[in-house]
Amino acid sequence: MVRVSTALLGLVLMTVSLDGQSPRPLPDRAELFRATQDNLARAQRVQGRYAYKERRTELHTNPFGRLGTGAVHLYDVTPTPEPGFVLRTLLETDGVKVANPRPERQERSERGQTRTSIDDVASTLEFTMQRRERVNGRDAIVVTFAPKPDGRPQTREGKLAKMFTGTIWVDEAAREVMRVEATAIDSVSYGLGLIARLNKGTRITLTRERVDDDVWLPTSVRFVGEGKAVLFRRLNVDFAADWFDYRKP
Repeated sequence: MVRVSTALLGLVLMTVSLDGQSPRPLPDRAELFRATQDNLARAQRVQGRYAYKERRTELHTNPFGRLGTGAVHLYDVTPTPEPGFVLRTLLETDGVKVANPRPERQERSERGQTRTSIDDVASTLEFTMQRRERVNGRDAIVVTFAPKPDGRPQTREGKLAKMFTGTIWVDEAAREVMRVEATAIDSVSYGLGLIARLNKGTRITLTRERVDDDVWLPTSVRFVGEGKAVLFRRLNVDFAADWFDYRKP
């Protein structure tokens, strides 16, 4: 037992001090959060300039009470000179190419947040730096979050954020959000509660990556949970969307 304890102590000391050096301190909290918020706002401003491909699960309910388990569609999305609109072209359905695909003009569906909503989310949640990890060969700062007891969100995004707790991985050098894992601590309404209400425990995972020089944009989201649909049907949710092949048209 003494030998085992001594060995464990040695391992602990090795993690605390390597070659006589103390572990690198975590970055300044205020500076890290400010720079990360600024980068999220900048990404929102430039996101509309990019074309991309989108692979997503069709989101709908069926008689069995499942949501988001329909066909998987692949789209090409291209911005138009007209602000607020894009051309969406269906390329594939369940891996089968569409014959003679035709672009359709649609109003842009924003995946990001405005500066106001980003600031509202930041003021609604309490963030705590936990540690440093290596993620895909890069240093990431692990930050946990939870709703502030006295938080008073004003935007839709802030009100949604107040229902979740979770973890954020921030690229330390770039000051960019790499990944978010969130779990609902309250029920979440979909379609103002008229379509569905998802139960506590619903999980959301979001990833972001560098897509062009110093621009980081969302690359995937996953939404998994249970709840109630219209007419009180039991509801299972498994929705996924991927965004890739970002490019400037």
